[in-house]
Amino acid sequence: MGEREKGVTTITVENAKLFVFDSLKALGTSDEAATLCAEVLIEADRRGHFSHGMNILHKILIDMMHSLIDPRAQPEILLQSPSTAWVDGKNGLGPVVADFCMSLAIKKAKEVGFGVVSAKCSSNPSIMGYWSEYALKHECIGLAFTNAAAMMVPTRAKEGAVGPNPIAFAAPSHGNDSFSLDMATSTVSGGKIEICRRKREPLVKGWAFNEQGILETDSEIAVKKMLLVPLGGLENTAGYKGYGLSCMVEIFCGILSGSKYGAQLDVWSERRTETADVGHCFMAINIENFAPYFRDRLNDLLLSLRKCEPVDQAKPVLIPGDPARMHRKKVAKQQGIRYSQQQINTCQVFANMLRIKPLQCQTSN
Repeated sequence: MGEREKGVTTITVENAKLFVFDSLKALGTSDEAATLCAEVLIEADRRGHFSHGMNILHKILIDMMHSLIDPRAQPEILLQSPSTAWVDGKNGLGPVVADFCMSLAIKKAKEVGFGVVSAKCSSNPSIMGYWSEYALKHECIGLAFTNAAAMMVPTRAKEGAVGPNPIAFAAPSHGNDSFSLDMATSTVSGGKIEICRRKREPLVKGWAFNEQGILETDSEIAVKKMLLVPLGGLENTAGYKGYGLSCMVEIFCGILSGSKYGAQLDVWSERRTETADVGHCFMAINIENFAPYFRDRLNDLLLSLRKCEPVDQAKPVLIPGDPARMHRKKVAKQQGIRYSQQQINTCQVFANMLRIKPLQCQTSN
């Protein structure tokens, strides 16, 4: 069996992907779409973003069972110009819609220098950093945004009204190096609250509110009614900046695309009865249309940042993207991804329900 210590089980990357693939296939997803979704979700876990990987699979499967996600939907271009496109995701799988839109944005950027694609009627696309980085191998800067359920509390409010709408930005340096920012506009994503509940751990103070508008550290209480703190915290620590950034993403993704926006977006739960109608926006900028030696100049910047004298010599200065690269190396060293026992149990429930092979808990030698 896999490595088991302190309630943790190690699963090889290949076995994790296979389980996601089999789960989606059991509900009518094509081989191509199931492969893509498995790649994206497990890449989230490889990077250490456990809130957006296997953690969301059961929600995707439940939506598919309730016909809220169409596993065979193909995105459709509704309107386009040389540099822009408006897309209908047809209530399809989020990674499928994201792949279509980012590929289209890159194509337009290669042709005219800049591409912007906004999509409606989609679902959760997993980590947005996967999609911004998609542009790197095409000599482009990539930007990716999505709106999300209204779990974030605006500054001075006590109820959720906007999402923890993430911002992802990636730019290519030399070799496999890059600047890759992928962040929620709340202090943390709702998925991290769920992960703390799975592990039965308390929250860091400043992550979530309770219904009285007071900062909450009990993950069991916080997960029942997600009320996330904006990036920056309370008003006296500039939480209005995170709130403002969330609204900016909402305009790109909800208003521009014609999808649901703000409080119209329901919290993702088993009780949901309507399609998610999530909105995305993807941008690609062709670096060849601007100043020469982009990669050289960015490489110089990244080196200068990493060379900054750290406060703690055991903790060197990093740039956005470094933690994910480090976690991928950790996964390779430990020969798999370490999941909580509660996550393994959830996968077992769905394996039984879908009559597929259970998650294989063997590590490679």
